[in-house]
Amino acid sequence: MIPVIVLTASIGLVGCSKSSEGLVVYSGRNKNLIGPLLDRFEDDTGIDVRVKYADTGESLATLLEEGDRTDADVFISQDAGALGVLSERRLLAELPTDVLALVEERFRDGEGRWVGLTGRARVIAYNTDVLDESQVPDTVFEVVEPRWQGKVGFPPTNASFIAFVAALREQVGEERTRAFLEGLAANGAKRYDNNILTLNAIANGEIELGLVNHYYLYAELKERVDAPVANHYPGQEPGQEGTFVNVSGVGIIEGTDRGEDADRFVRYLLDRGAQEFFRDETAEYPMRKGIAPIEALPPLDSLRTVDIQLSAIRDDIEAAVELIKATGLS
Repeated sequence: MIPVIVLTASIGLVGCSKSSEGLVVYSGRNKNLIGPLLDRFEDDTGIDVRVKYADTGESLATLLEEGDRTDADVFISQDAGALGVLSERRLLAELPTDVLALVEERFRDGEGRWVGLTGRARVIAYNTDVLDESQVPDTVFEVVEPRWQGKVGFPPTNASFIAFVAALREQVGEERTRAFLEGLAANGAKRYDNNILTLNAIANGEIELGLVNHYYLYAELKERVDAPVANHYPGQEPGQEGTFVNVSGVGIIEGTDRGEDADRFVRYLLDRGAQEFFRDETAEYPMRKGIAPIEALPPLDSLRTVDIQLSAIRDDIEAAVELIKATGLS
């Protein structure tokens, strides 16, 4: 079943048409986040890269529509769900075992068709002028308790929140996930268009808690070093659900005639230099083994994380969208 969020028209792609020269990359990551690294790849390798930037859902819809007629040689996704859909459809080629071995098994495709590039933890951000970390809810389920009435914010239509709901559904089932979403609605949780606006609302004192990806805090601190915001990693006590860690990732399109360049491209993105670029520029978790995150982040192996296969959330995305709509959150 194709997720609802990818059934959008294949418009909005910015880039070049098929050429006899150059590696064609469909990127669901923003140009500001990855563009400098792709420029560096061109300079270092002499391989011309032609990038088509779009939202991950738009890029995925385009790839599904184009099928084996696609111009794309490589797909970069901002989340594992879209890669899972392409893997299931056999639109991604199997990656070499030595490439897969660079990344922990939990952060790559079980069938070896995509691999994670960066990790992003789903946290509860909080206003440090109002709360000590000991006062922050231990789990995401506690943010719907009466004491947090009107004090919580989240981005219900954002892809990262939808993926989080999909993971929650995979882990604890539809009934408990629905109850959580209904609790947000009943508790007057405030809705924002994206993670950035949610974090800004915390920093500005509009809300006390926000459900966001961890790295938005560090972008905020670059702009405002004294922003009164910190991250709390939920579900860390024994028996709790853990923190959901999603990945951005990459796969090579099945049937590409530029397999050698595509392979070189994927290896480049997993090379130490590229992984340190992601770490230092976006504060995400490097996915290559042996590269530590920025000092401010707890190491991934020290976190209790949601115990699901990331590829599995592809089957829950549509249901997550419908649950969010049905509970009146979007």
